[in-house]
Amino acid sequence: MILLKLENLSVRYGDVLALREACIAVQEKMITSLVGANGAGKSTTLRAISGLVPCSQGSLYFEDHNIDPLSTDQRVELGLIQIPEGRLVFPYMTVRENLEMGSMTKRSRKERNENLERVMEMFPVLRERKDQLASTLSGGEQQMLAIARGLMAKPRLLMLDEPSLGLSPLLVKEIFQTLKRINGQGTTILLVEQNVKQSLEIAHWGYTLENGRIVLSDGAQDLLKSDHVRKAYLGL
Repeated sequence: MILLKLENLSVRYGDVLALREACIAVQEKMITSLVGANGAGKSTTLRAISGLVPCSQGSLYFEDHNIDPLSTDQRVELGLIQIPEGRLVFPYMTVRENLEMGSMTKRSRKERNENLERVMEMFPVLRERKDQLASTLSGGEQQMLAIARGLMAKPRLLMLDEPSLGLSPLLVKEIFQTLKRINGQGTTILLVEQNVKQSLEIAHWGYTLENGRIVLSDGAQDLLKSDHVRKAYLGL
């Protein structure tokens, strides 16, 4: 089943057309990767889905319902949850307080304690650091906190913007393994990444975005083998 569909979606920043007639389908319970170079329009795509930027053309459908008229908070209530680039945790709140902030939606508030236990089981380091200020965590720990905070909202679709940014290779590997585990538990994921190889390795389907346009879409493993991806992104 298609959970999210973008039909000919375009976004403008003034005179600049940042996203051009993008058509994307995200299948339920799968990982879909949107890959491309910096400035290709990947973050703009997520911001458009979340309702953070207006679309100049096209439509968005979530579970077959048009969500164009909905505000950002209404989309969050539907279960469209975005983990922003740069983590953006609340630095002067504790780890536990950050996690509780993730469960402010009506659909998640009643299950706050259950979800808190779930994410702490998934990220044991957060249980150890639950009373620490988020600003005292390492970059990798803050990224784990950002992901866990998103999971506290009971996402129908978890969207991640460059989760590997600024992390060591070892932590990057751990983050991608975590995303695969989250998906294995039934959460649909839309992953935006510059790390083309690792994001496609864990994905079921992939899209390549260049200069605001979708230029390739295929099964993730087939994209990895394509000459264009190998030459443009993998240096092969």
